Amino acid sequence: MLDFIYYPVSFILWCWHKVFGFVFGDDNAISWILAIVFLTFTVRGIMFKPFVNQVRSMKKMQDFAPEIKKIQKKYANDRQRQAQEMQKLQREHGVNPLGSCLPLLLQIPVFIGLNWVLRNFYPGKESNYFFDAEGVRSYVDAKIFGVNLGDAINHVSMMGGPDIAETGWQWSVVPVALPLMVVASVATHFTARHSVARQNPASATQQTAIMNRLTLWIFPAGVLVFGAFFPIGLLLYWLANNAWTLMQQRLVYTKIDKEEEAKKAEVVEKRSNLAPKPGQKPQVGQKPKPGQKPAQQPKSSGQKGGGKSGKSGTEQGADKSADKGADTSADKAATGNGQSTKNGKSPKGGSSVRGGAWAKNGGNQQRPASQGKKAQGRKRR
Repeated sequence: MLDFIYYPVSFILWCWHKVFGFVFGDDNAISWILAIVFLTFTVRGIMFKPFVNQVRSMKKMQDFAPEIKKIQKKYANDRQRQAQEMQKLQREHGVNPLGSCLPLLLQIPVFIGLNWVLRNFYPGKESNYFFDAEGVRSYVDAKIFGVNLGDAINHVSMMGGPDIAETGWQWSVVPVALPLMVVASVATHFTARHSVARQNPASATQQTAIMNRLTLWIFPAGVLVFGAFFPIGLLLYWLANNAWTLMQQRLVYTKIDKEEEAKKAEVVEKRSNLAPKPGQKPQVGQKPKPGQKPAQQPKSSGQKGGGKSGKSGTEQGADKSADKGADTSADKAATGNGQSTKNGKSPKGGSSVRGGAWAKNGGNQQRPASQGKKAQGRKRR
């Protein structure tokens, strides 16, 4: 009925057994142990991408956990409306609720398929999916510390095969199976602890608290108790699976943490680029930081050096031109007073001006320099 699961699992196991059997020999227990371990790694490698999506989905759900709590509190008496709002919130944040469950759902068929295939190895079996009679015999004869890989402490025959007489407790398996059960249980606990430590306390709910207790204590205890019914090969699969999960969690979580740190550093860098440098005034229209003086409008050319007058630059320029023109006219008039006029000649040592020694310049009388000196000399005489 579940051949679509059994055949792929059997094929992967057969491939790896051929690889390691070429190195160590087909009947060597190491070939079968490594085949089971690398079957686990192959399946988990296929599920690596869904696992990364699971971690990202859980991280997003933790980020908007306060919004989830608000919805749960607001629609506490309306479960249907609460579910609708939750789905709407998940769509807005791009979270797939099945993304966190997909890796676990994919591991369950592999666990069931491997359990069935390993239990189907027993003496006298002619074929076991991809394994022929020789492959079945090789697995049955492979022993680790004198214990067959298909044996369990409490061997319950599920196949109805010739080993039905061996159903019951097999104490000879305890020295090998019991340490594997304990190590697998402890590995399950530490894997769950590493995952729970990543959770955001602000996103804790009653459901997450229950799930944390299950993964931290109930599941490891289940492995310890029900491991007595697992074949040695299945205990090896469980141990390899937890070892892979713990390593994968560390790698993926480290990568995601680095991505978040890079994003935060990029945001800080953008803000620092937008902010003015130390000692630099902020640009006009830019909101100053706390404790920083706001930017002032630059002064116009007309206000520079003459803010009290209130005149614009154009008016001051016109005033300067008028003053300069007046000074130039006055200089020309003064120069003309010292030169000979049209109706008179200047005598030696002085100048004569028609109508007197005085020249009028813009209403102001000026005395020629030469005549002024002669007049002063006459008065002294």
